Amino acid sequence: MDFDAPIYTIKNAHLQFGERPLFTGLELYLTKGRKYCLVGRNGSGKSTLLKVIAGQTEADNAETFLQPGTAISYMAQEDDLAGFATLRDVVLSGLGEHQAESAYKADILIERLEIAGNADPRTASGGERKKAALARALVNDPDILLLDEPTNHLDITTIEKLEEMISKFSGALIVISHDRAFLKHVCDGIIWLDRGIARTLNKKFDAFEDWRDAVYEQEEAEQNRLNKKIESETRWLHKGVTARRKRNQGRLHRLYDLRNERRDQIKKTGSVDLNIDGGVIQSKLIIEAKHLSKSFNGRPIVNDFSLRVMQGNKIGVIGANGAGKTTLIKLLTGRLAPDSGYARLAKTTQEVYFDQNRAVLDPTKTLKETLCPDGGDHVFVKGEPRHVYSYLKDFLFSPAQANTPVSVLSGGEKNRLILARDLAKPSNFLVLDEPTNDLDMDTLDLLQDALETYKGTVLIVSHDRDFLDNTATSLLYMAGDGSVVEHVDSCTHLLEKIKEREKEKKNVPTVKEPVKKESRSERPKAIRLSYNDKRALERLPGEIAELEQQIKAMEEKLADPDFYAQSPAEFEQTAAKLEQSKTLLDEKETRWLELLP
Repeated sequence: MDFDAPIYTIKNAHLQFGERPLFTGLELYLTKGRKYCLVGRNGSGKSTLLKVIAGQTEADNAETFLQPGTAISYMAQEDDLAGFATLRDVVLSGLGEHQAESAYKADILIERLEIAGNADPRTASGGERKKAALARALVNDPDILLLDEPTNHLDITTIEKLEEMISKFSGALIVISHDRAFLKHVCDGIIWLDRGIARTLNKKFDAFEDWRDAVYEQEEAEQNRLNKKIESETRWLHKGVTARRKRNQGRLHRLYDLRNERRDQIKKTGSVDLNIDGGVIQSKLIIEAKHLSKSFNGRPIVNDFSLRVMQGNKIGVIGANGAGKTTLIKLLTGRLAPDSGYARLAKTTQEVYFDQNRAVLDPTKTLKETLCPDGGDHVFVKGEPRHVYSYLKDFLFSPAQANTPVSVLSGGEKNRLILARDLAKPSNFLVLDEPTNDLDMDTLDLLQDALETYKGTVLIVSHDRDFLDNTATSLLYMAGDGSVVEHVDSCTHLLEKIKEREKEKKNVPTVKEPVKKESRSERPKAIRLSYNDKRALERLPGEIAELEQQIKAMEEKLADPDFYAQSPAEFEQTAAKLEQSKTLLDEKETRWLELLP
């Protein structure tokens, strides 16, 4: 591909927040047609750099050039959609003054991404809001497209559509994403932001790890030649990367062995009585589900599904948004009662639930206090004491950060700290609901390493294909029609098989059968709602929206670093009320789904 002269240039950019410099002498050139992924650790300044390019944040000192007439579209990690009546209005806003004559462009994208255009942004799901924000960024055919974590909350089908749209995009692209499979498919260049320096490589994402390792090795060699003490951070980074690369190969081999073991377990299921009352097998049986069925207002979510989950199984759940993945997890863990059938957990189960909404951290506490709430210098990990500094290093925090307050961490670093806290808790059963959202790639590697050595059982809901390829021993595929099928395969291979089957179905010639006239007795009867149900159906959307606003307000209040210091008692009351409100919101959303026609 021939690339034109740069349409955007930034030179000698400096930006500092407090005592911490994000950029020092940063330089970057964007040319039309080049599609860059922006990678770097959480807190390295990736999102801030996108805001600088978009003109939303100003660097302390920088020389910039934007070719006249160049249009820039920016999609934030969490776009503010307040003030819009519908998601269609959100998409139309991307057209600026040309909404009337170019509205057809918005409607094409709404249809392509299957956006519920008439939905209220306040009550729409995270996936619907994300699709609308994406469409808004794409609708005006920009020259420069900036996307911050575009795959968060999207199902695999929508991610693949986005990959196809970006492949046809003719402008310059910079995308931040933790989704390795997505980056491999869309990017032909890499911008690596590391310790205030932006390095550029015009190669596909597959080349990143070798390039990164080579940079670290060159730094170490240069400092050795100068006979200077190697920076502790550089040595620490380099050792971590080298060790991880060696571990990856062994991890994959062990994962293949676990998949074969799971395949053998499934084969044996047909000849084994599921009603096991005792013995050695009982202690290894974590979940036993038999003939599970669940419907919402006549729509089957799970239909006659049976499963036995054994100790050590790591099972991923995939399917389109709305297919019922969360419902299935709730059924299997006893959070939701089935319409028929049963699911029971072993009595000795110690569960840790990693929620995609993330628990609230006390911003006034230090990292050390968060991991050691009872004081001291040690945190118990899997029942064994570990020095808190050593444990923090495992999660890419330097010893100097141990005594800094949580309030100074970036959003991604906070997620990493929550991960460190939750994985230290004693457990033999992990439920991970979209664990990869907002995590950088180094943290994803650490999570994969932790799951590889974890001896317990794991249920994973995720749209990250690469993450599932490297962690799941088997997959539960939900087609959206109530069927749930277990596959002992990688996510990538499973999706390829599904696409091949869909193509085969399309190529099979259909024979038209004579149309049978439907008698009145055969026509499905409309489900009648009682007066109270109708009133609830009308009232619930408003109550849900009000609860969401209350939850958001409480989360913002708890995030204020001065709140706890001013009133510890009120802080505790607000935190407790927040958990109650989240539970109530979940109940109201479930009830609303049950009543929908």
